[in-house]
Amino acid sequence: MKEKIKNEYNIEADGLISKPNYVMFQIDNNYFYLTKIRRNEQEVKELMEMYTELIQKNYPVNKIIPTKTGNLFLQNDKEYYVLIMVTDPLEEYSLTDMIKTWDKLILTTRQSSLYRPDWGALWSEKIDYFEYQIRELGKGKPVVLNTFGYFVGLTENAICYANKTNRTLKPLNPHLGLCHRRVWYPNYRLNYNNPLQFVIDLEVRDVAEYLKGMALEDLNYALIDLQTYLKIRKLDLYSLSMLYARLLYPSYYFDLYEDVMNFEVDEDCLLKILEKIDDIELFLKKSYEIISNFGFIEPVEWLMKKEVTN
Repeated sequence: MKEKIKNEYNIEADGLISKPNYVMFQIDNNYFYLTKIRRNEQEVKELMEMYTELIQKNYPVNKIIPTKTGNLFLQNDKEYYVLIMVTDPLEEYSLTDMIKTWDKLILTTRQSSLYRPDWGALWSEKIDYFEYQIRELGKGKPVVLNTFGYFVGLTENAICYANKTNRTLKPLNPHLGLCHRRVWYPNYRLNYNNPLQFVIDLEVRDVAEYLKGMALEDLNYALIDLQTYLKIRKLDLYSLSMLYARLLYPSYYFDLYEDVMNFEVDEDCLLKILEKIDDIELFLKKSYEIISNFGFIEPVEWLMKKEVTN
């Protein structure tokens, strides 16, 4: 790969570090990531159009380095890569930083493959696939088998919540933001400004993903950030309800589950999620109480009735 980078970019990639989905090297204070593209052709086309527009607007986005011939993509063994340059990749974005970046753009619900409005259908499709995968490949994975059912149940709650909200409350022009396929906590520049991560979606998508990650580390700080966000944004009932639907969806579990099934990590990593179930349920219960102070949203009865302690 070092020779490929030299030939295609005329860059000496010394000290190359290989990871499952990218290779990384450093030159002075700049970090370079040759990253595998996991998008379909239409999404890639729209992402590159969006990237060009964002650069013109001076929006904070990690820079894509073109090849010597001016191509934004590098093909290698039937796979496509992008070389992304980042200065200070571990700089963190807080929730208030995220709000400031959203306010730099005005987005609409235009037809786009990057707009992902139907969470319920997407989650249902994913769970159907995971259940098939468990039947075919789950044997010999006791931790997966012992944890999977609980988080599928939580997902079914999220699906019902999102579907009902879209049926009864969805406005013609929902409040959108330039969001991400996934936001983690801590929220580093490397991921947050990565153009390959962008999607157009409800702003609360990123908020929920960030808070779920934070809650696994520090539940009380996550609840404080949730309250702060709601005081700043003044959301309508639709956005409040979709925020709670997204909090219910256990993406933190399924991200690890996929890594396990792809043989990238050992299944024992799921045990740390299992140990946090009481905290997760308390977070969901307290989050409901906080959100409902800003507008009435439907309760999830079993969560409201369950006794959980901090």
